[in-house]
Amino acid sequence: MQVAEKAREPANINAVALKAYARVVDAWSLSLKEAAGLADMSESTWKRARKPDFAGELTKDQLLRLSAVIGIYKSLELYFSEPLARSWFSRPNAGPLFGGSRPVDTAIDGGLPQILTIRTYLDALRGGA
Repeated sequence: MQVAEKAREPANINAVALKAYARVVDAWSLSLKEAAGLADMSESTWKRARKPDFAGELTKDQLLRLSAVIGIYKSLELYFSEPLARSWFSRPNAGPLFGGSRPVDTAIDGGLPQILTIRTYLDALRGGA
């Protein structure tokens, strides 16, 4: 099997997505509850999913969430300088999407549609859309 084909196997896609998502969670200093909620997992599943030998399956919704959150992270890193890029997602925001709430809270409450809206919003700020 060729490397490119192997990389597209569901187990490999899950492993790469979870590893990248875990790095974002650490960079943003999200709590266990926040990280699990953002990924639409129970806290116990997120604890298991963080381990390299995790063999569980991710739903399409969960993979889309992880991908969009990683995109949000990338946009923030490109748009803002270091301290704000890492704290923006967890700081109260008076912008129209957030109404004074923290983006992480609105993302958890609004699910995938809100996560995608935040990603689109940030892409637009940096001139990508």
